[in-house]
Amino acid sequence: MSFNKRCASLKNRRPFRLGTTSYIIPADLLANVNFLADKVDDIELVLFESDEISNLPDAATVKMLKEIADRSDLTYTVHLPLDTWMGHEDESVRQRSVDKCLRVIEGTATLSPFAYVIHFHGDRLGESPSLDLARWIDGHRHSVERLLQSVNSRDLCVETLDYPYALIEDIVSDYGLSVCLDIGHLLLWGHEPEDYLDRYLPQTQVIHVHGVEDGNDHRSLAFLPAGLLTTLMDQLESGSKNSRVLTMEIFDERAFNQSLDILSSFV
Repeated sequence: MSFNKRCASLKNRRPFRLGTTSYIIPADLLANVNFLADKVDDIELVLFESDEISNLPDAATVKMLKEIADRSDLTYTVHLPLDTWMGHEDESVRQRSVDKCLRVIEGTATLSPFAYVIHFHGDRLGESPSLDLARWIDGHRHSVERLLQSVNSRDLCVETLDYPYALIEDIVSDYGLSVCLDIGHLLLWGHEPEDYLDRYLPQTQVIHVHGVEDGNDHRSLAFLPAGLLTTLMDQLESGSKNSRVLTMEIFDERAFNQSLDILSSFV
């Protein structure tokens, strides 16, 4: 069986939307979307904006993205910019971070994204994201309140990072947000993915799956621990087609091909 036929066979074949990132081939956003449209159900648009460089799509590109989605039974998840600090001690930094996310949300609104994925970055890495945890949490609450003026609460998915998710689960619950369960991050930082699945799957709208190799994540699914992918697939079998997205969060064609080969055994 050729690779293209095998890829196409995985589209619309699972009780969830199977996705990957908009950076699989070394080309621009539209070229990647055209390459992936017949292979997956959802594409994670990885967007960034800085003083030096930006890949935010203009209105013409967004129009083309929508046309591709409409004819290909495709949805998009939008990963909001990474260089944002929603809980920063400096209010002006928080405001700029929220403004940056709002520009992305407003610019992609016509795509009706399946979800917006956001990071609640800590002031530092590790078990405790801040020396002043109460201030850090309060800052995130204020930032979320601004974001929810432009996006439905359930469509804002807060991703698991390095610190225990229990530290922010009250923010997620209190505002009716969703969880983005990142399996690779959990493995990288020594958390038990099975425990997180048991605890957070009912609130989870997006799952990122990728392997970890020699301390580096976003690798092929071949680098997942034995049995973990089976456990994940078993957990997702009971969902409806439009209830969740499973994103292979990888960034090269070889890892994409290998990961699709692995997932084909579950079809």
